[in-house]
Amino acid sequence: MDRRKFITTAGVAGTAAATATVVAPAIAASSREMTIVSSWPRDFPGLGISAQRLAARITEVSEGRINTTYFASGERVGGFDVFDEVASGNSQAFISAAYYWKGKHPAFAYFCSVPFGMTTIEWNAWIKFKGGQELWDELNSDYGLKSLPAGATGTQMGGWFNKEINSTDDLKGLKMRIPGLGGDVMALLGASPVSLPGGQIYENLVSGAIDATEWVGPYNDYFMKFYEAAKYYYYPGFHEPGGGVEMCFNKSWWSSLSDWERAVITTCCMEEHAAQYEECQANNGAYLVKLVEEHGVELKQFGEDIYEGFGEASAEMYEGVRDHSPLAKKINDHFQATLREIGGWQAKAEAAYAPLRNRVLGIG
Repeated sequence: MDRRKFITTAGVAGTAAATATVVAPAIAASSREMTIVSSWPRDFPGLGISAQRLAARITEVSEGRINTTYFASGERVGGFDVFDEVASGNSQAFISAAYYWKGKHPAFAYFCSVPFGMTTIEWNAWIKFKGGQELWDELNSDYGLKSLPAGATGTQMGGWFNKEINSTDDLKGLKMRIPGLGGDVMALLGASPVSLPGGQIYENLVSGAIDATEWVGPYNDYFMKFYEAAKYYYYPGFHEPGGGVEMCFNKSWWSSLSDWERAVITTCCMEEHAAQYEECQANNGAYLVKLVEEHGVELKQFGEDIYEGFGEASAEMYEGVRDHSPLAKKINDHFQATLREIGGWQAKAEAAYAPLRNRVLGIG
């Protein structure tokens, strides 16, 4: 390219960029207001901070043209009331976990995480490239909502218990905080599942109102101080192998946005979906060491016979989901077929590589 022509062209581009910088504040003067409610407490390590980061990022990336106001759990509505708050149009969006809404329709759980389901990598592939988002939209449309992935924690821990779990018999009568379809599996095994928002778990565990709880993983769990009431920390969690957090919008409000506004919000959601997952992977190892070495937590792995029991109960649970409605059957069958397709590849890729690598390097 001719050097003089290049410099001239670059100068024009630079002038255009400078002009855009000047114009943006004027556009921001007529910004769109966006109220966001959340199921997580204010400044809650992991999930709560992620939600606050996403809300702030939307305003930042839009240069103020979408002005977000964020309310943590309990500041505007309760953590489990965000669905109705946004469906009614009182707020424009919420950040939460879709499996909390299984009481409205069991298929919501597939858009967070389900027992023996997809890992985060597999779930991302299903949502983005195998028709998962379209099924999510179909389910949400009956409630006047629209959701996007907006966070992920990866495969979660099995939970905190105040006694050792040596067989499925040890689960009978156990009062455990575990939402979603995982709670239904525990009920089939004789436990008493309880659904509590994050901010209420610690007090219930310490008081003895519950005997066990699952939350996320070492990074998130460390700050909850569950180790003060339950010293047995089990892995891996069958109930939440992956999936994600959602940002869910009032559908009428979402439809009123311009293509540019929807693109900004979608981009920010995708960015935070990746960031939260990567943040968990970056920190879980270090915080697991802190839990064990500083607080005397006893790390335990579920036995194979217990996992078999989880699997048998999960199969029974899924039959109940399929019987719920044609849409529940449609979503379940699509999810399960895609899991086997993607999982078949993963068995020869990451899932095959990691244990062999760890054995060679002496990891774990």
